[in-house]
Amino acid sequence: MTPLVTVMSGPHARLFACLLRLGPQQVGSLQLHTGASCAARSHYEVLVLGGGSGGITMAARMKRKVGAENVAIVEPSERHFYQPIWTLVGAGAKQLSSSGRPTASVIPSGVEWIKAKVAELNPDKNCIQTDNGKEISYKYLIIALGIQLDYEKIKGLPEGFAHPKIGSNYSVKTVEKTWKALQDFKEGNAIFTFPNTPVKCAGAPQKIMYLSEAYFRKTGKRSKANIIFNTSLGTIFGVKKYAEALEEIIQERNLTVNYKQNLIEVRADKQEAVFENLDKPGETQVFSYEMLHVTPPMSPPDVLKTSPVADAAGWVDVDKETLQHKKYPNVFGIGDCTNLPTSKTAAAVAAQSGILDRTISLIMKNQTPMKKYDGYTSCPLVTGYNSVILAEFDYTARPLETFPFDQSKERLSMYLMKADMMPFLYWNLMLRMSCLALLRIQGAFQKCFQACCQNPRL
Repeated sequence: MTPLVTVMSGPHARLFACLLRLGPQQVGSLQLHTGASCAARSHYEVLVLGGGSGGITMAARMKRKVGAENVAIVEPSERHFYQPIWTLVGAGAKQLSSSGRPTASVIPSGVEWIKAKVAELNPDKNCIQTDNGKEISYKYLIIALGIQLDYEKIKGLPEGFAHPKIGSNYSVKTVEKTWKALQDFKEGNAIFTFPNTPVKCAGAPQKIMYLSEAYFRKTGKRSKANIIFNTSLGTIFGVKKYAEALEEIIQERNLTVNYKQNLIEVRADKQEAVFENLDKPGETQVFSYEMLHVTPPMSPPDVLKTSPVADAAGWVDVDKETLQHKKYPNVFGIGDCTNLPTSKTAAAVAAQSGILDRTISLIMKNQTPMKKYDGYTSCPLVTGYNSVILAEFDYTARPLETFPFDQSKERLSMYLMKADMMPFLYWNLMLRMSCLALLRIQGAFQKCFQACCQNPRL
């Protein structure tokens, strides 16, 4: 796979190029659903579970394949969020209101929106049950249910968020509390955590640390702040090239990183956080804090954990190259809810959507899937209010870089893409990549960025 340049193999360069080629009137012409449809039928050719990035993207692709009237999305939430921007919301660089829109506005026009929760999956009978008791059958099923936040697995949470000095960029309910804690910081420990579970956007727990350090410098509080990153992992990042760059930043900015430390309790009334040492079971350490950012433990959605489509750990059990279920040939998975051995990011979903589209096309023609997903994912590592290291890599942790420069270096251009280009393009193009947009994207990327990259500081 050619990272980011292949259509929908990754969003950054493709969608950035599309923005440069499309004028506002053209982008605005990509009309989406504006309201819920009529009462749901009981059978659809393609049924999509989940209305997040993966679900909406695949519904749009399936609409073009089988017709909108033959596609439905099961999603209970009234609002759809672009969650990657919450890192910047927690640091005061963006407003929370910019991250969400009504779900009805992002569902592809004509596609049925079934406003309910999935209560049970029965792939042996090609049907699902919703929480309101309705049974819906399908010919093809796409599971895009995302990942579950388990704050309650940390003693003292989520009730601890009622206290000041504590926030979390992973929830719409707590992301603004991060910014409040950052603003209210006076002196002491600013602690940032990474749990002992898979997480979505594994770079995000440390991004807010770098942004907080930059904020403290800007406001004259840096000398009074002891910045600590307590992570359950044994390394700062899973790809050596980017890990080395981050380790240099950590040293230059005098940040403390403690490995194999897992948050197990928050005593919010005392401003204390308790960590277990994963290398020494039973050993704990109490840290006082003036600011605490919590990355919660995460797991597959409960409805998947005991379902026939799950592996032993509860994730949707799919072939890592085709995204087809290993047992049920008419069932497919995409995104955070799957057991694909790659980072759970929006860029991974974009890459997977192209592969899955092709896989389903061939399955519908009784042909064997050919195009293989190599695990491509991308993580824009925000290291300040004007700098990003753009990490791109595959299943083997091998860098798959798009741009004609060293992406392990901090760059303003990558920050602008993260902060401004990607949110705009997500709402206007990524969720419904039209044929017109695809044609306009072809060839635009290299030309646009060759000009941009002539300035090495960008």
